[in-house]
Amino acid sequence: MYKNLAGRAVLAWVTACFLSPAFSQPQTQAPKAPLKIGFVYVAPVTDAGWVRQHEEGRKAVDAALGAQVKTTFVENVAEGADAERVIRDLAQQGNQLIFTPSFGYMEPTLKVAKDFPDVKFESITGYKAAPNVATANARSYEGRYLAGIAAGRMTKTNVAGYVAGFPIPEVLQGINAFTLGMRSVNPNAKVVVVWLNAWFDPPKERDAAMALFNQNADVVAFHTGSTAVMAAAQERGKMAIAYHSDMRKIAPDAQIVAVTHQWGGYYTQRVKAVLDGSWKSGNLWGGVKEGMIRVGDFGTQVPKAVQQEVLARQQDIAAGKLQPFRAVAGDVRDNEGRTMIAKGAQLNDEQILKMNWLAEGVQGRVTR
Repeated sequence: MYKNLAGRAVLAWVTACFLSPAFSQPQTQAPKAPLKIGFVYVAPVTDAGWVRQHEEGRKAVDAALGAQVKTTFVENVAEGADAERVIRDLAQQGNQLIFTPSFGYMEPTLKVAKDFPDVKFESITGYKAAPNVATANARSYEGRYLAGIAAGRMTKTNVAGYVAGFPIPEVLQGINAFTLGMRSVNPNAKVVVVWLNAWFDPPKERDAAMALFNQNADVVAFHTGSTAVMAAAQERGKMAIAYHSDMRKIAPDAQIVAVTHQWGGYYTQRVKAVLDGSWKSGNLWGGVKEGMIRVGDFGTQVPKAVQQEVLARQQDIAAGKLQPFRAVAGDVRDNEGRTMIAKGAQLNDEQILKMNWLAEGVQGRVTR
């Protein structure tokens, strides 16, 4: 009797063990859902330009993090109410991190962020932060100064044109840095500005470039979103400074140099911070030193000596030896004769971020 009871007990123990979930199947942890990330673009995705560089940044995130992330984008979204609707839709769709790379997206981003406190937002070129909204921008004026050096060496008419979107501080920084760089090697140079009051309007961009060529400009720079200015320079046999992207495919003979934005490193870093729980709101204004601005992609007509000079000055900026808004040779004045930077002084970040003047040598006005 005891023997039978003992046998039954052993059998019951063995049965219980091997039929229990712990023994009958291996314990596996459910795969973690990928981090959903949304991007909002102010213009269509084209082969080059502002939006293209952010699209390259998104692709860099995918390449670096693979199955850990799922990215999506919405293109050609107008600033204002339309932007708020799209950003809100992305948040409602479960995106946990949303990049909004356009100055006019700043307020819509902040408005949506208040309603989605658990979603992280990155306001690119914006300056207003919140607990769940970080801001970032690139010091494009550093690249503009270097491009100005190249333009100053290459021009034969001593006249450069500048096709500009809106007179916000970032654009004014670029115009002034370009002018200061140009006049640092060519004191007789002048820069003629045309305001478009648009970021992306290829026909208007082209017409503005053509008008500048008709005013004796033999090189043009621009702060707009398409490749129209480059195409116009190629058509007219003139020279141009590419912006955002290398545009030699569009203007193989016209391009002098390209000032490019590099977003992949920053975007990947911020996504990793969300994944590991270390993301915090903050502000980054990165330039040549941080790898967010790069000047290169010289055209075939640029002499080696000019290329070497520009690249040497780029190294100086990276090392902190050169600051575009430092007055070295004398006072820096605006185009109305007022001293804006006294000799030996330099602007701090707050002053640069609030820039509302045009440098001596610029033909144009700050229109509001």
